[in-house]
Amino acid sequence: MIDIDGSQGEGGGQVLRTALALSMLTGQPVHLTRVRAGRRTPGLAPQHLAGVRAAAQICGARVEGAHLRSTDVTFRPGGPVRPGGYTFDVSQLAETPSAGSVTLLLQTVLLPLALADGPSHLDLRGGTHVAWSPPAHYLEWVLLPTLALLGLRASLKLVTWGWYPQGGGRLEVDIEGDAQLVGADLAARGDTADLQGLAAVCNLPSHIPHRIASRANNLLRDAGLPPQVQPLRARGPSTGAGIFMALADQNGIRAGFSALGAKGKPSEAVAEEAILDLLAYHAQGSALDRYLPDQLLPALALAAGPSTLTTVEITRHTLTNVAVVRRFVRREITVEGAEGQPGRIRVQGDAPQSEASTSL
Repeated sequence: MIDIDGSQGEGGGQVLRTALALSMLTGQPVHLTRVRAGRRTPGLAPQHLAGVRAAAQICGARVEGAHLRSTDVTFRPGGPVRPGGYTFDVSQLAETPSAGSVTLLLQTVLLPLALADGPSHLDLRGGTHVAWSPPAHYLEWVLLPTLALLGLRASLKLVTWGWYPQGGGRLEVDIEGDAQLVGADLAARGDTADLQGLAAVCNLPSHIPHRIASRANNLLRDAGLPPQVQPLRARGPSTGAGIFMALADQNGIRAGFSALGAKGKPSEAVAEEAILDLLAYHAQGSALDRYLPDQLLPALALAAGPSTLTTVEITRHTLTNVAVVRRFVRREITVEGAEGQPGRIRVQGDAPQSEASTSL
């Protein structure tokens, strides 16, 4: 049994998600205490409870503490991860109405299913574009293409947009399975080759996405970047607004930037929030944005061969994930750079071994 203090580092749900994924992959049971102790409302929120129950379903795990606001969770995998077709509804799994993030739920099960011995199809229902989680477009445009460079192949289709607080969104995800992960050099960024973006709203006047897109494109034009943000008035059961963009370089390295609307927040401010983040990244030489490293680390730690990446910011999320990964996999991971500053992360090239010497 691996004991993990859920309050360590950033003290949020990333500790739980990474621990569950690596528990499934290594066969090692895990006991998490003080889950999400660093948050205003500690314990399992609906999206985290949904992740625990989804993880248990795909590997037949025995779980203790799987209830809302639980701060103590024990997870014992029941066997290898079983590929197949699954429907995971955050509200249904958590037994309470919720716009909990389906992209965070996907983080829990994506890598285990990708390494399972067959393909899987997921129908994910809940929030697709909500605060404090990667929007669906970030996964589609940034995370999944980057994981493909490592040998993990999956595709995502946004069926219905789901905004906070109503939710009601839906994603379909196809995962090939049988992935053979390899290390990657994600340290050097080339010239910008592509920029794509959407200024999207649901159940709001059509002038709002046009205002967001217009302001964003003007700022991009001023910076010498292609003004490629398109306005979109999408359909869905919930109401929301946001801008979602991705940059890709000539080597296929990608970075994502987004901002969500809020009551009383001008459309122009939504655009400026995301564009300023994009321009800061563009002016800096690092390859990855601040959000991608922690999402890649579990896969890099299990990949054959070494990996190196650079990022515009070493975040507490990233440092926390490094600490959790080290508990499950004997693989040297070095972080060069201080928290809040640009940095470099190296994963040594030795074949990964779990602490229990379980076959990966």
